[in-house]
Amino acid sequence: MRKIKDEKLHNQEKIENDAPMYALNAKNTVETDASFDKKEIQKQANPQKWKGVLCILLSAFFFSLMSVFVKQSGDLPVFQKAFFRNAVAAVVSFILLLTSGSLKMKKGSLPGLLFRSIAGTVGIVCNFYAIDKMNISDANILNKLAPFFAIIFSVFILKEKTGVWEWIFVGVAFVGAVFVVKPSFDITDSIPALVGVLGGLGAGLAYTFVRYLKGRGERNTYIVFFFSVFSSLALLPIVIIQFQAMTVIQVVWLLLAGLMATGAQFSITAAYSFAPAKDISVYDYSQVLFSAVWGIIIFAELPDYLSIIGYVIIIGAAILKYVTSRIFDKKAQK
Repeated sequence: MRKIKDEKLHNQEKIENDAPMYALNAKNTVETDASFDKKEIQKQANPQKWKGVLCILLSAFFFSLMSVFVKQSGDLPVFQKAFFRNAVAAVVSFILLLTSGSLKMKKGSLPGLLFRSIAGTVGIVCNFYAIDKMNISDANILNKLAPFFAIIFSVFILKEKTGVWEWIFVGVAFVGAVFVVKPSFDITDSIPALVGVLGGLGAGLAYTFVRYLKGRGERNTYIVFFFSVFSSLALLPIVIIQFQAMTVIQVVWLLLAGLMATGAQFSITAAYSFAPAKDISVYDYSQVLFSAVWGIIIFAELPDYLSIIGYVIIIGAAILKYVTSRIFDKKAQK
């Protein structure tokens, strides 16, 4: 009996002595598993991010081609060109809505949809006017002021707080715009560039209302559909009054412009479904590079040194905004 009792006592002491080791091993196992899970999550997230990057690059490529086709369509009224661009998008988005089984908007979305559509229509008409009158790379860089205008509008519409650094980058971007606009005492020389800036403002306001609508749960396809139909109907009376007969090749160019714009719209929507804007939006500035290449190859357009300085300043401000946002996000997560 004494021998059995001693063995039990020995086994109990062994368990107690080994308990910390078991606990330590268990803790290490949990930490290792957690570390492994974190790495796995990061590995799985990266492909999604790069899918977003690829989609936004594709969108930039499509938008640059849209600019080329709009310019190739020749000396047609700007409203006529914008009508074709939006009519094609309206047809495609309507078909997609039919396949989804619902044509209804979310309750309370109508005011936001109207403001988004008005701002977007102004933005497109101004952008097309700038494309007709300027180098396409100049017109596109002015349109890329939209994210900086969106920062301003988000303060008043979305009630978002904006940091000092973001205001600094907005100011820097507009300094870059001055180099592209090249204001002169002869205001007529500056009108196309000023209209291009107005196009960027309209696009920035439109993007702000898209974010507002997304916050209310409205579908991307419905936002594109409503805007395209509204814009087409709003432009139709002016198109009828100013209508200019088109050749077959001009119709082809405008249809291609509409298809490229539609492809770009859905590509950018897909991009932001794969990754947040703060991670990928800076890649959208590749559109300026694509446009510069098309301008040189197709139209023999060479940006002057002031425009190039403006490109560097605006794109640099966007890159610095992206980098600082990442740094502040990492600090906030710690």
